[in-house]
Amino acid sequence: MPKLIVVNREGEESTVDAAEGLSVMEAIRDNGFDELLALCGGCCSCATCHIYVDPSFKDKLPEVSEDEDDLLDSSDHRNENSRLSCQIPLTDDLDGLKVTIAPED
Repeated sequence: MPKLIVVNREGEESTVDAAEGLSVMEAIRDNGFDELLALCGGCCSCATCHIYVDPSFKDKLPEVSEDEDDLLDSSDHRNENSRLSCQIPLTDDLDGLKVTIAPED
């Protein structure tokens, strides 16, 4: 079971266990981080699950799709480590992944 390190908007860091196959968004939501809204439920049609991914994991993530890229462009807080957490499936390769919940737009 992969471990996920989540930094909330207050800068507090928590480590949670996440079932392989869940998206990062589902793992964050299911572990009580209410500030990650995920309004569309994970179908890549909003940007309310915006996170920053630790750069050391960047090469282990799936490529950014055109839809995800377009949605991230709508955020005032996009940077080179921005991803939508609903688009990252958790695998054992991502054990120890550290993400920071992006500021709300």
